[in-house]
Amino acid sequence: MMYDAVIIGAGLGGLTAAAILARSGRKVLVIERSNSVGGAASSYKVGDLFVEGSLHETSNPHHPNDAKHDILKRAGVLDAVTWVPTGTLYEVRGGPLTTPFALPDNLAAGRVALRDRFPEARDGIATLFTELEKMASSSAETSGDMTLAQRLSQAFGGDEAAKCAIAANLWYTHDDASTLWWPVFARTQGALLTHGARFIQGGSQRLSSALARAVRAGGGQVLVRRTATRIALSDGGATVTHSAKDGSDPQTVEARNVIGNASLDALAELLPAAPAAALREHANGRTPSISLFAMTLGLSKPPREFGVSSYSTQLLPPWMTRLDQYIEGTSLMAHEPGERMPPLSVVDYSAIDSAVPAPPYVLSVIGPDQLSNWGADDMDAYRDKRGRWQDAIVAYLDGIYPGLAGAVVASSFNTALSVRQYLNAPNGAVYGYAPLPPSPGIAPPTPPTGIPGFYLASNYGGTGGYTGAITAGGACADIILGEG
Repeated sequence: MMYDAVIIGAGLGGLTAAAILARSGRKVLVIERSNSVGGAASSYKVGDLFVEGSLHETSNPHHPNDAKHDILKRAGVLDAVTWVPTGTLYEVRGGPLTTPFALPDNLAAGRVALRDRFPEARDGIATLFTELEKMASSSAETSGDMTLAQRLSQAFGGDEAAKCAIAANLWYTHDDASTLWWPVFARTQGALLTHGARFIQGGSQRLSSALARAVRAGGGQVLVRRTATRIALSDGGATVTHSAKDGSDPQTVEARNVIGNASLDALAELLPAAPAAALREHANGRTPSISLFAMTLGLSKPPREFGVSSYSTQLLPPWMTRLDQYIEGTSLMAHEPGERMPPLSVVDYSAIDSAVPAPPYVLSVIGPDQLSNWGADDMDAYRDKRGRWQDAIVAYLDGIYPGLAGAVVASSFNTALSVRQYLNAPNGAVYGYAPLPPSPGIAPPTPPTGIPGFYLASNYGGTGGYTGAITAGGACADIILGEG
């Protein structure tokens, strides 16, 4: 059988492309090396503890201007899952804010809340929110080379509390305000404020599984526990060899197109020398995105009983007096725990209708990380150090939410090293490439690779996050459908 497309990797981007193609009558095959589909968009259990692999919140895809709306509708999954409102976008505590501030996930209400809290910055808030509303449109143009730090300094001058109030969720895109391209942040934050923030009821695995069902319902195939081992390209298409995870049972299929839902390094290893070099050249000059750590705590009581007052809370440490210091938290775990804790995002899934099973009640703690913080040569030493950091973070949280530490009955802790091992992502990158301002000679990442018949449907073919992966998958499918 000749496939119209073979998709390597069953993350959100690859599954989205496959679902749209299958529902359009194209013959597709998805090959996934893991035991289940989803990649980062996965939910699983460790004993009785429910672990959400990545999803915290995303902009509401039911809003007609959301970049995911038409794509997920065409993929047949927009209404296959329930998108639960999260209420406020987040509450931010600590750092330069003397009292907590709650930012609603509503543009008008957010503008009012900021003006009430920072009346001296009302003019800057007005112009900033006009830009956020414009950028929330999926068709809005991105231009200029201004960074987030520069744009917020224009709006707020030296008012660091106001800057942190509007950008406390910095890790949604990057970890450094001084290098984060303003239009990328504005598009992400603008969509959350304009369209509303949503969590997939039951966890992100629900969306990944719905996409896989859509592929199969359209006549496509999704194979798990199969590893792509070789891609051979020719003028008429490609052949893809895949095997069982232990290398047995090799099989070869033919395809008119190959779609990669993996890092370019991983894909290049499957190609002959010339196209592998071309693919690496395609990525040349781009900086890998940030990595993150994610600790999941199972509590014997709901987090609200210890004072967790919002679904999402951004905890800024006492040492962080300026937004541009956020980057300093990324390297803290290279050392032993001390007085300085990284900025943290605390997510209480029991605060909304999440359908996350409890007890234990799930509290997710996320923060910036980097692969160089963790040595992989001695795994016993790695696990011991990771345990010390977990204990230190729990003790820190207990100081803010008294009694929380004594209620921890289960836990899971994934670091940047975990990300690299599970997703096979260079440097533990969670968003593909860093969203830096345009640089001469470096084109923005797109699905076409310059190699005929070889495309990308992932964060490496677009921007980061759920929206970036889904839109890259949709764009990739459209290119193939447009070619006949």
